[in-house]
Amino acid sequence: MTTFSELRRLSRQDLSGKPPVRVALVGDSATQLLAVALRGEAARNGVNIELYEAEYDQVEPELLVQTSELHRFGASYVVLFQSTAHLLDAYDRMPHDERNKLAEWRLSQVEQFLQSTPATLIVMNYPERDDAVYGSHASKVDYSFIYQLRLLNLGLMDMARHNDRLQIVDLCLIQAEIGRSHMLDTAVSVSTDMQLSIDILPVVARRTLEIVWAMQGRFHKCLIMDLDNTLWGGEVGELGWQGIDLGRGLGIGKVFVGIQHWERKLRQQGVILAVVSKNDDNRAREPFLHHPDMVLRMDDIAVFVANWNSKAENIRLVQRILNIGYDAMVFLDDSPFERNLVRQQLPEVCVPELPEDPAEYMNTLSSLNLFETTAVSNADTARTRQYQQEAKRMESSLTFSNETEYLRSLQMTCQVDSLTDYNCPRVAQLTQRSNQFNLRTVRYTETQLRELDQDADAFIRTFTLADRFGASGLIGVLIAKRQPDGLFIDSWLMSCRVLKRGVEHFMLNVLVELARECGCNSIVGEYLPSPKNGMVSSLYPSLGFKQTGVEGRYRLDVQTFEPITCYINRQ
Repeated sequence: MTTFSELRRLSRQDLSGKPPVRVALVGDSATQLLAVALRGEAARNGVNIELYEAEYDQVEPELLVQTSELHRFGASYVVLFQSTAHLLDAYDRMPHDERNKLAEWRLSQVEQFLQSTPATLIVMNYPERDDAVYGSHASKVDYSFIYQLRLLNLGLMDMARHNDRLQIVDLCLIQAEIGRSHMLDTAVSVSTDMQLSIDILPVVARRTLEIVWAMQGRFHKCLIMDLDNTLWGGEVGELGWQGIDLGRGLGIGKVFVGIQHWERKLRQQGVILAVVSKNDDNRAREPFLHHPDMVLRMDDIAVFVANWNSKAENIRLVQRILNIGYDAMVFLDDSPFERNLVRQQLPEVCVPELPEDPAEYMNTLSSLNLFETTAVSNADTARTRQYQQEAKRMESSLTFSNETEYLRSLQMTCQVDSLTDYNCPRVAQLTQRSNQFNLRTVRYTETQLRELDQDADAFIRTFTLADRFGASGLIGVLIAKRQPDGLFIDSWLMSCRVLKRGVEHFMLNVLVELARECGCNSIVGEYLPSPKNGMVSSLYPSLGFKQTGVEGRYRLDVQTFEPITCYINRQ
């Protein structure tokens, strides 16, 4: 784990040449060292963070007064740390007959904070601390501090479930993992009012910024797994599927069952699972097909590669099929040799260092928090099937002599919709997760999309693709705004798994129809470069847009536009 000293050194790096991410930090106790840790963790990830740190114990003046320095700073994310110690002090000063309203009072404060700022509010919850008055009976007394503390943390979770601008850093979980004695240095807190120990600051900073990175579209979306001694114990090629260590009784076999349950839950929340193994293909598949204690089955695996090529070479094959960045991949392998080889040849891939004892695998993986997410949609559970279909499309494309014949053979249809309650979560997710085919990289929450949809001069269109191999789901979004100089493309983004099928041509044809309906004679597009969207840098010129006098801006004449040929029928 990165130490605080290392983060302090990293915090001095000059990253001013990179696009800034504006974050504000406000707390009811000393936050200076937390600010250093946040800057260092951002630098460790190569991100230029502009951090505003509020003065000591100025939470309400900074957040509720619209003329405050925090509001003038214009942060995209506000990190709020209010400590359990200060909460206990407020509880102690309450009249006895009002203490059963502590949680309600603090939750109403958080609601006010949310209403006062358009930023995403990242709240740290409250590690448990008992005032030792009621003992175990505190769980039955609604005015005890521990009862109110737990009610408050549950209330924060419920509030976040209903408000996508509220995110929670789970300090309770961190404390459960490392212990209260490591979370708080009592002697230091008494003299400085620093409520988080120096040793724990790197973990808290990492967990906080992982939420920011996820909302910025930086997250892992694919888990690539070795098989032998990673998904089960032993080598299936030597032992056969009947002889591998895997089972729910005593012994190491139950450890691998637990790992597979974790991986399957990841798949159910949208993470793509892939297998890369040095094995004969048929022997590698046998446990998935026959072993009664296998949790994962072939239907859970989007891409299955078992051969005697190097792991790095096969990961490259997985990348070509999935069409995602290497930095979106996590590779699990029990072999130090294989891990180091992949790190050397594919440095962007995340390769966790697994302990020698498989019994410690899950503790290590849990502590790393590899798959932070801020949005889950109903489309996530279908993602594995969609990538399995994509592998079949790739295989089919090799049988055609030219691209046109292949595209015709797909028999593609596309459904065009406006924003609905059903598709809004997926649209928000696409704006937050799409990085490569994303012309301006504007991120929207569900709340912001619904507000935008009420604007008479704003238009949101979604695109859902299907072909003879199956449904690809909602794969594209256009957000346009009517302005005096034409219809401005606020957002144009598309899932990379449908590239090279002419979807962008279909979307432009629809956009031109919309412009004509709105009475706009031109469409204005803008390309804002980001670290990952270079693939669309020349999209507008390739579609017939002409440069304007403003850098990165292009214009299309709607009146002279002829629909672009594509092999997609509108449903």
